[in-house]
Amino acid sequence: MSFLRRRKGTDSSKSQNLRCNIVKEDEKNNLYESLRKESYNSKKWSCWDSCCWFIGFVCSVWWFLLLLYNTMPSSIPQYVTEAITGPLTDPPGVKLRKEGLTVNHPVVFVPGIVTGGLELWEGHQCAEGLFRKRLWGGSFGELYKRPLCWAQHMSLDNETGLDPPGIRVRPVSGLVAADYFAAGYFVWAVLIANLAQIGYEEKTMYMAAYDWRLSFQNTEVRDQTLSRIKSNIELMVATNGGKKVVVIPHSMGVLYFLHFMKWVEAPPPMGGGGGSEWCAKHIKAVMNIGGPFLGVPKSVSGLFSVEARDIAIARTFAPGFLDKDVFGLQTFQHLMRMTRTWDSTMSMIPKGGETIWGGLDWSPEGSSFNCGAKTLRNNSINNTDRIPNINLADMNNVNYGRIISFGKDVAEAHSSKIERVDLLDSMKADMLANLTNCDIWIEYHDIGDHRIKAVADYKVYTAGSILDLLHFVSPKLMARGGAHFSYGIADNLDDPKYQHYKYWSNPLETKLPDAPDMEIYSMYGVGIPTERAYVYKVTTATDCSIPFQIDTSAEGGSEDSCLKGGVFSADGDETVPVLSAGLMAAKGWRGKTRFNPSGIPAYIREYSHAPPANLLEGRGTQSGAHVDIMGNFALIEDVIRVAAGATGKELGGDHVYSDIFKWAERINLQL
Repeated sequence: MSFLRRRKGTDSSKSQNLRCNIVKEDEKNNLYESLRKESYNSKKWSCWDSCCWFIGFVCSVWWFLLLLYNTMPSSIPQYVTEAITGPLTDPPGVKLRKEGLTVNHPVVFVPGIVTGGLELWEGHQCAEGLFRKRLWGGSFGELYKRPLCWAQHMSLDNETGLDPPGIRVRPVSGLVAADYFAAGYFVWAVLIANLAQIGYEEKTMYMAAYDWRLSFQNTEVRDQTLSRIKSNIELMVATNGGKKVVVIPHSMGVLYFLHFMKWVEAPPPMGGGGGSEWCAKHIKAVMNIGGPFLGVPKSVSGLFSVEARDIAIARTFAPGFLDKDVFGLQTFQHLMRMTRTWDSTMSMIPKGGETIWGGLDWSPEGSSFNCGAKTLRNNSINNTDRIPNINLADMNNVNYGRIISFGKDVAEAHSSKIERVDLLDSMKADMLANLTNCDIWIEYHDIGDHRIKAVADYKVYTAGSILDLLHFVSPKLMARGGAHFSYGIADNLDDPKYQHYKYWSNPLETKLPDAPDMEIYSMYGVGIPTERAYVYKVTTATDCSIPFQIDTSAEGGSEDSCLKGGVFSADGDETVPVLSAGLMAAKGWRGKTRFNPSGIPAYIREYSHAPPANLLEGRGTQSGAHVDIMGNFALIEDVIRVAAGATGKELGGDHVYSDIFKWAERINLQL
C-alpha cells in the first residue's frame, strides 16, 4: 500500500511538473509573441518618419554633391557641361578683357531688401554665443535651432522702428555682405567675379551695405550709413584719379539710392550738406537693376496677409499647417509681427495711385499678359534694336487696377454692378478691446469682427484706396510709415514741403539731381508672370489667426489665363511689374521734365527671360528673374562696358521687349 501511495504520489508529481512545464512553455510563447508584436509595432512606418528620412536624404545628397563639386578639378564640370550643351561662351569679363577693356570707373553696389547679411552685436540670454554670427543670410542655422529667439532679435521696436531694448543687429560689411545670400545662392558674386576679370578689386569696388529693415532716413539716424556711403564715394573718386563712380543698385536698393541722392544734396541736419553739384561731380551713371520705382503690388499682399503667390500655394497643399503652432512657432503670426516692424517694406507700396496703376474699370496694361507663352532663348547681347513685343495677341481683358478684390466675381464684374459699403464709416467706429487669449499680438486682434467684415464688404481696393485699407488694419505700422514715406504725385515740386525726407524715395515727388552729364538706366527682366492683383477671401479660422487669405481656388477659364491661384499676373521679372520698373525712364524722366529738369539721359535696358536649358546651367545665363538676372550675361556685359567708360548711346540706347512705351502713353502724368 505504501508502495502504491508512493507510486501514486510520484505520478501525481510528474503530472504536476508536466503541467508546470506546459504552462511555462505557454508563457514563453506568449512572451515571444508579445515581443514580436511589440517589435512589429515599433517598426511601423509613420508619415513623420517618411518626412524626416526624405529631408535627410535630400540634405545628404545635396551636401555630397556640393562636396564633390568643390573637391573635383574645375575643368570636370565644364567638360561635362560642354559634352552635353556644346562649347560654352566666354563669361562677359573674359570676353571684354580680350577686347581690351580694363578697370576704369570705380563701382558702388547697393543691395536690395533681404539680400544683405545681418549679424548680432548684442542680444538677450537666448542668443548666448551668437556674437557677430549671422542672423540673416548664410546658413540660417539659428532660425532652425531657436526660432522664437531668432524672430525676437530680427524684429525692430514697434513704436520707434529702431532697436528694441538690449538688442543690436547690424549689417555685415564688405563685399561678403551680399555676394551670396546663402551657400551656393549668388546675388552679387557673379558680377563681382566678371568685373575682377578686367582688373577690378576691392579698392575699386564698394558694397554699400545697410540695415534693410530700417526706414531709409533711420539708417542715417542709427548707423550713419548715408554719411559713410558719401565718404566712401568721395574717397573712391579721389583715389582713382578723379574718375566718377558707377552706382549699381538692385531691387529696393534703387529706392534707397534715390533717397541718398536727395539726402547728399540737402543741407544738414536733415541732409548730408554736399550741395546741388555733388552728384554731378561724383557719379557717372546709376544703373538700376530690377528697380521697384513705383512700388510693387506684392508688398500689399505681404503687409495685408503675409502672403505672396508661393506662400498661398503652399497653404493649399498643407491647409492650416502654417497657421498652427509648429515647434513652438506660430509661423504666420510670428512672421507678420516681425515683418510689420520693418519700416523699409513700406517704401514699396504702390505709388501714384490710380493715375499710375489704374482704377476700378481700367489699367495701363489694358489686357492680360500671356502667362502661358513659352520664352525663347533669344536674348542676344548684341541686339540693341527695339524688338516687337514678344507677348502674343491680347488675351481675356483683365482689370489690373483692382489690386485686391474679395471674390473672383467681384474682380471680373463692372464697377456699376458691385455693391459696396463705406469703409470710412467703419473706420470711425470704435476699436474693440482685445479680448482674445492670443500668445502673439498682431494688430488684427484689436480691430474686431465688425471691422474685419467691413474690409470684405468694401469689395475692391485700387492703388488709391490701398492706403486707406492698410491704415485701417495696421494703424501703428502706417503711422510710422507715414513719417518716412509718401505715395502721391507732386502738384508743384518747388513746394518747400518736398524738401522733407519722406518724399525723397518717391520719383513722382522729387527731382533728379542737377547733373546733365550723369546717366540713369532702368535694367530689368521681362517675360515672367509677375504678381499684379489678388483675389482674397475672409478665413473662418480661430480668433488668433490672420483673418484674410488669398483665395487660391480662384482660377481663370483657360490654361493661358493670368488668374491662377487667386493671383492676377502681368509682365515683369517675377517680383517687379514692368510698369513699375520702366515707366519713369519711359516717360517721367524721358528728356527734360519737371521730374528731370536737367535732362539726364535715361535708358531702358530690358532682358527677355530665358530659363536654363538644363540643370548644369544652374540658374541660367539669360535669366530675367528678379535675383537671377544678376547672373545674366547680357546685363553683366552692359554694366562692365559702362564701368569701363561706355555711354548709353554706345550701348545702343534703349533695348525694349515689352509694351512699356505704349502703356506710358495711356498714363496721364503731368510732365
